[in-house]
Amino acid sequence: MTHWLDAFVPIFGLLALGALLRRKLLRDDAIWAGIEKLVFWVLLPSLIVNALSGMRLSELPVGGLAGTIWGALLAGTALALLLSRVLGARHAAMTSILQGGIRFNNLMGFAIGGAIWGPPGIALCAVCTGFIVPMVQVVSTLAFALGGESRVRPLRLLRQVLLNPLILACAIGFLLSFAGGLPAGISPMVRVLGQASVALGLLCVGAALTLRGLGDRPLTQATTGLLKLGVMPLMTFGLAVAVGLGPLPTAIVVMLMALPTAATSYVMARAMGGDAPLMAAITTSEHVLSIVTLPLWIWFLGSRF
Repeated sequence: MTHWLDAFVPIFGLLALGALLRRKLLRDDAIWAGIEKLVFWVLLPSLIVNALSGMRLSELPVGGLAGTIWGALLAGTALALLLSRVLGARHAAMTSILQGGIRFNNLMGFAIGGAIWGPPGIALCAVCTGFIVPMVQVVSTLAFALGGESRVRPLRLLRQVLLNPLILACAIGFLLSFAGGLPAGISPMVRVLGQASVALGLLCVGAALTLRGLGDRPLTQATTGLLKLGVMPLMTFGLAVAVGLGPLPTAIVVMLMALPTAATSYVMARAMGGDAPLMAAITTSEHVLSIVTLPLWIWFLGSRF
């Protein structure tokens, strides 16, 4: 019981603290925008580089991880599009349902992975992030472009994916792993920067959540939450078992797919002409529901393995 409290109370406590700070102490949007940029461009990439640089990648089931993750994301995309059609959602609302169905809050993933499975869990989260982020980025961008007012620009899309700081961090981490790790002197600095990413990142996520609009299209919110927090991890577990992933890789990929959608989904919806109010509501409702669903999935994985 203590182990579970140590894993989940800090995560959801930091989310709640971020929401409180945003409303009572740090009300300036510019403050949070600056912290978010710091986390996204410096701190989280440092965590990924530090985790990957010390791994022996040749010992990882890379093919099985990629197949499981990409298969689950493709199936989740298809289900999200089907759900949008069933609900009669317009194009803008469809993009919110899609983002709510396949994107994930990687900061929560690193926090849970480290708290429950330690450094190996963080390292596997980093490897999985390298598979998840490019595909989610491409699918989300295509969804906004196809059927919207803008048109697909392949070179621009490729540049967005390749210059994503998380993708760059994965590439650097893989190269450093093959080269023998981070050099002396640099390693402690990168490690300390990475350690700061989770706490600051979760505070930012909490600050971005809002209870306004939770009554907006409750059926859409509920069904999208069911897809993201229930169906996606279940499909991922089935695929992981089918390809023969080991216990720890299976636990990590299922846990990542069981996470609520990324808080930056709202930013993308607002910037690219999506249904931003619905996206904000889905983001908040999924984080609230994950208070119950995430511990249940961790319990299931623990009992299964």
